[in-house]
Amino acid sequence: MSDLLRTPLFPLYGQYEGARCIDFGGWELPVQFGGIQKEHEAVRQAAGLFDVSHMGEFVIEGPDAEAFLQRMTTNNVSDLVPGKAQYTLMCYPDGGVVDDLLVYKLDEQKFMLVVNASNIGKDWDWLEEQSRPFNGGVLMYDRSDATALLALQGPRAAAIIGGICDADISGLESYRFMDGVRVGGIAVLLSRTGYTGEDGFELYVPAEHAAELWQALMRAGEPYGLVPAGLGARDTLRFEARLPLYGQELSASISPLEAGVGMFVKLNKGEFIGQSVLVEQKSAGVPRKLVGLEMIDRGIPRTHYPVFADGVQVGEVTTGTQSPTLKRNLGLALVDSRYAAVDTLLEVEIRGKLLKAKVVPTPFYRRAKSK
Repeated sequence: MSDLLRTPLFPLYGQYEGARCIDFGGWELPVQFGGIQKEHEAVRQAAGLFDVSHMGEFVIEGPDAEAFLQRMTTNNVSDLVPGKAQYTLMCYPDGGVVDDLLVYKLDEQKFMLVVNASNIGKDWDWLEEQSRPFNGGVLMYDRSDATALLALQGPRAAAIIGGICDADISGLESYRFMDGVRVGGIAVLLSRTGYTGEDGFELYVPAEHAAELWQALMRAGEPYGLVPAGLGARDTLRFEARLPLYGQELSASISPLEAGVGMFVKLNKGEFIGQSVLVEQKSAGVPRKLVGLEMIDRGIPRTHYPVFADGVQVGEVTTGTQSPTLKRNLGLALVDSRYAAVDTLLEVEIRGKLLKAKVVPTPFYRRAKSK
């Protein structure tokens, strides 16, 4: 009997002959269903369906909910209206990242936070501790166990959803959502977000209806080339699009400005935790920057491989692979800002050898705009 946590969809994995599960932060999750390359290509060209039910969902409500979230997160919560979501981060007082997350505004005094699975306990404790000065004006509910989350991603995702949704989704813009719509006859919160660099949707559903929803989406997607997709493809897809992964591009020791997500840090919005340090960091110059690397010599950069310039270590790789879309050996690396300019020549230590690489623009992949 496994001690690992399982999502409500775990019983369905066995119906896919190529499904292979791994321990992912204490969860038994599929790294692939039929091959990472195949799943990656399907999302770029057609569509893939991901089980991301391990993610955490918190409901924050009350008369002080917005003020509380303004203090806790880096983005400007006051920009939200009901039906709109935003990407943001929570920081420690020293500017390091607690987590990156999504905030959904459900109504004027009610929000949903979507947090990383490995950080659920830590995030909850941090939010609870910081809510105490609000003297009951903030109420918190952990809905993680009761909520399943499916992500349908790819250029054909809208056609698949549109065919089995009781609402018109044609006008649903990116980072907007509709609550209580029915997809395949099942009530969901449907948002147009994603983590792949493609158009796509996330469907929040009561855990007991997750399997039924998965099967309905797979049936509807069959004519469009929909495939089930695992964590392996999710990682290569987000990497090509330069979307950060907590624990690699973001951590308690990496600030949002260093990680290149400063566009989601509104330094002038009013006081928030970590603001003063981030203001100082921006003013003095960010000491490290996340850059794209392309190998010149033959080799694949991997997480934590050291990066050198002139024989001195100047950083390390955060994520790296052979890009399934571009067929190039690429990496993201956090390096001393003096070596962050495009075309800077660097070296990556791979199996004891220093191999040549250069700094290249990111994202590595950007989808074509719809006409």
